[in-house]
Amino acid sequence: MASLTQASTALSTSFKPTLQAGNSRSSGLKSVSFSITGKRFPYLSSRPGRFQVSCSAKPETLNKVCDIVKKQLALPEDTAVTPGSKFTELGADSLDTVEIVMGLEEEFGISVEEESAQTIATVQDAADLIEKLVEKKST
Repeated sequence: MASLTQASTALSTSFKPTLQAGNSRSSGLKSVSFSITGKRFPYLSSRPGRFQVSCSAKPETLNKVCDIVKKQLALPEDTAVTPGSKFTELGADSLDTVEIVMGLEEEFGISVEEESAQTIATVQDAADLIEKLVEKKST
């Protein structure tokens, strides 16, 4: 529990952790959930020496984004495109990134502002932004 107290101290007071005790060998901490100015990170799990954060994009969204990226970049079918794949590492230049964003807009029926498009570097970034824009559009 001391490690959680230390971590909480390092976090801003705007964090509101929710704890679940479990069978973790390191501190008895199984998972932590908190929100930062209205954004939720539903899964934050503790492992000895590190934290892992899972973002909120649905698996279906991630799969569609991966497919669109592969199609736009004309990647071979056996090329691994994962949530952590960076567009530049897949061979995309700035024009390719614009085309990927246009493909995503068409597929999901959304409009991505230029400022938001410039923050997209990975498949996960794109999927998270899509989820946010789709949710905003439906409200």
